[in-house]
Amino acid sequence: MRTVIHWFRRDLRISDNSALNAAVGDAQVVVPLYVLSKWSGGHRWTGPNRQAFLCGCLQSLDANLRAVGSRLIIRRGDAVTEILAMALEAGASAIFINRDPDPFGREVERRLEVEAGKIGIDVRLFKDTCVHERDEVLTGAGDPYRVFSPYARAWMKQEKLLPGARVRALIPPSPTLASEPLPDLSTWGLSEAGGDLVPAGERAARERLDTFLKGAISVYRDARNTPSGETTSRLSQDLRFGLISIRTVLQKCESIAADAGPEARDSASTFVSELIWREFYMQILWHFPAVIEHEFNPKYRGMPWPGSDAVFDRWTRGETGFPVVDAAMRQLAQTGFMHNRARMITAMFLTKDLHVDWRRGEQWFMQMLADGEIASNNGGWQWSAGTGADAAPYFRIQNPWTQSARYDPDGKYIKTWLPELNQVSAKRLHSVPEDGRPLASGYPVPMVDHSVERDKTLDRFKRHLAAAS
Repeated sequence: MRTVIHWFRRDLRISDNSALNAAVGDAQVVVPLYVLSKWSGGHRWTGPNRQAFLCGCLQSLDANLRAVGSRLIIRRGDAVTEILAMALEAGASAIFINRDPDPFGREVERRLEVEAGKIGIDVRLFKDTCVHERDEVLTGAGDPYRVFSPYARAWMKQEKLLPGARVRALIPPSPTLASEPLPDLSTWGLSEAGGDLVPAGERAARERLDTFLKGAISVYRDARNTPSGETTSRLSQDLRFGLISIRTVLQKCESIAADAGPEARDSASTFVSELIWREFYMQILWHFPAVIEHEFNPKYRGMPWPGSDAVFDRWTRGETGFPVVDAAMRQLAQTGFMHNRARMITAMFLTKDLHVDWRRGEQWFMQMLADGEIASNNGGWQWSAGTGADAAPYFRIQNPWTQSARYDPDGKYIKTWLPELNQVSAKRLHSVPEDGRPLASGYPVPMVDHSVERDKTLDRFKRHLAAAS
């Protein structure tokens, strides 16, 4: 019997899984494998919230595999070493994998192909994370797009693949293949997650999509910037871990739009545009991997960011005295999630009002978010800092007071996460305290004057550009 391995990574589902479906079609026995990373105590790009959500996803995946006759085998260590060891133990002739869009995953794939080739094992890679990946959406000259709008137009013109099947039955791998236990946070030496996370697993992801399609998608265009209430899909962590395929999400959105009225159709199109932003940032990371360490726009490389550790720490704790910023940072700490509009407000506040290097905020978000996605997170932070692809020009600096007045006029979002301000009128939440006193006992006064810091930022950017020219 031909045996192959399917290595699960960002595709923790058995429905419409490109590499898994190909493996099932190619072999009699598919060995489902997940390799746990071996770091412990702390990591630059993740933290307890995302690892806790991952644990829930793996428990769900194992249960789903058992329901169709198989089981998830867990190993821990260097991915290449562990996969090849499993291949030899199982007598596997091939390894099936869905491609990873980030440079770290790509390097593992390269190493695996080289080492597997030495012992005659085939490695087969598939597109799964994106509707269109890598070199599928290029300019007429064959170059990657650097600006979103023309990329989106080209993306829309490409033919779209339909979702694939759900695996219905699997022959179990040999019982002699040992497995580590399913992980918990202690596996990585982490303490309890701080976030009240959404339910993990494939079924929970489908339910979130169904809820969105029955409700919020019809008003998404106008409501998506409102940080309170159920105004977005809440699918970001599901797409990050592959609990649901991007093809399924796109097809269902298009089906809704086809039968909807003009307003709902426009709202569905707006949501699809957000899916395209996700792929735009993934192709930026693919073609320009240096963005992980450096500004995408080379004009801004080497620019000073004089913000101190002290102001960064107050930002992380949600103690800036700017209610909308503090509410967003408290939401992040308590749930492992932050609304996208709030992400822009907090990121621009850190970089433009507190003058802290965008890389520090980017890393903090990755360590706190359950949906932390390197490409989107990097793209969003560089957009806010004014240094990235399709970035807001450096001289466009959001005022956190007017942002909260516009998107949280009743103060519902602020009061949800800052209960100490529950008795403060909404009007007072959106402006600098006139008497210079705290809005409530124990709540700090604004740590900076936005107009003063705005001028400092404009001067800093101008000086850097002048020196670089």
